[in-house]
Amino acid sequence: MKLGQLTGGTETATISGFAIDHRKVADGCVFGAFTGGKVNGEDYIPAAVKAGAVAIVARPEAIVEGAVHIADTNPRKAFATLAARFFAPFPAVAVAVTGTNGKTSCVEMTRQLWRMAGFHAASIGTLGVTTGDDRVSTGLTTPDVVTFLSNTAGLAREGVSHVAFEASSHGLSQYRTEGLPVRAAGFTNLSRDHLDYHGTMEAYFEAKARLFSEVVAADGAAVVWADDPLSPQVIEIAQSRGVRVISVGMQGETLKLVSRDPTLLGQGLVIEAEGRTFKVNLPLIGAYQAANALVSAGLVIATGGDVAATLAALARLQPVRGRLERAVISAKGAPVYVDYAHTPDALEAAIAALKPHASGKLIVVFGAGGDRDQGKRAAMGAIAAAMADVAIVTDDNPRSEDPAAIRAMVLQGAPDAIEVGARREAIGAAIAMAGAQDIVLVAGKGHEQGQIVGDLVLPFDDVSVAREMAA
Repeated sequence: MKLGQLTGGTETATISGFAIDHRKVADGCVFGAFTGGKVNGEDYIPAAVKAGAVAIVARPEAIVEGAVHIADTNPRKAFATLAARFFAPFPAVAVAVTGTNGKTSCVEMTRQLWRMAGFHAASIGTLGVTTGDDRVSTGLTTPDVVTFLSNTAGLAREGVSHVAFEASSHGLSQYRTEGLPVRAAGFTNLSRDHLDYHGTMEAYFEAKARLFSEVVAADGAAVVWADDPLSPQVIEIAQSRGVRVISVGMQGETLKLVSRDPTLLGQGLVIEAEGRTFKVNLPLIGAYQAANALVSAGLVIATGGDVAATLAALARLQPVRGRLERAVISAKGAPVYVDYAHTPDALEAAIAALKPHASGKLIVVFGAGGDRDQGKRAAMGAIAAAMADVAIVTDDNPRSEDPAAIRAMVLQGAPDAIEVGARREAIGAAIAMAGAQDIVLVAGKGHEQGQIVGDLVLPFDDVSVAREMAA
């Protein structure tokens, strides 16, 4: 492919690929030189040209010698647009989900519902790239734009027709998922998270809102969980562009959640849609799992799914890895659940989901990550102290911070909590004290396979450890 075919110009250089890391540049590459919080990609333009880059996408004021300068005041967006033209075609139907919590569950549930409808579908997000046959970890909620577009195009070559992906606030603000046509966009909720990056809740919301104000197709659909305080703003943004709104939830108009009754292994839902009443036995516990399921159903319906068939399929959904996943039942008969909850709102939702199922004590093991928003630590402690019968504060991913200092900040909100620094020992202590009527929740890391301590990633899987300690 010639550069001119991508830019609409007359450039004759042959393009071999795209890169945003100068160390990955090869002959014929287009290099994206972006300014960031820690690194200025423009500093590496000479190295990229020396490595074979034939074009540089950068700000107009950047100095480019020896390659075509594709100048743009928003180089990230321009780079993504060009890269999308290079990697296309993509799966025919693509949807994106944003929100603080629930993104992973929603894209995976959407994939499952499409698969039940007979489509070859995939999901992309925190769990990696998932199809019905395989899962490949990427390590990021939203990978870099080159990886994202090449992976998505690869799925199309493998016959995938439908793809659902997570649109994180970082990914949206950095244009990591631009260029791919998005037929429908989902909004789950918004609560405190990533303020170390965005600074304010207003900036955080603005980043999320880009999915509806710019990314989703104007003739597409916005699927909105109507019961979040910020949902009216999301709906207003979508409607201002003429985007069709599908609202779901207790205040939803398209899929109205009339009632939700917890059962032993799930919950019974009554849903009103199209003037009819549907009863669904959802095999997942927790109010937020019902919310995720309805957003997912809305995305399927928004892309052509039959309402009755889609709602009926909710009864066959499988649990999502690390999302209220029942890891084991201890020798004493106590179920142990693992959940990714690592924000105050998510921890509250996970505890609230399990509380009705515990006739005895609810024992919660949790911590807070290092090098992240410190303001949420005491809040998480306060929630555990107020809602759990026993709270055990332990290490999450301390990263470069002192683990004891992180625990101390969490304990400010839960002064009566038990402190057990080593995560394995904390999980073991919780399981040891749990009786047959009790439930153990291990929160914070979910599906993760490692614990980040300093510069090391130590092998650690909450599910595997729980099973080991329960044996």
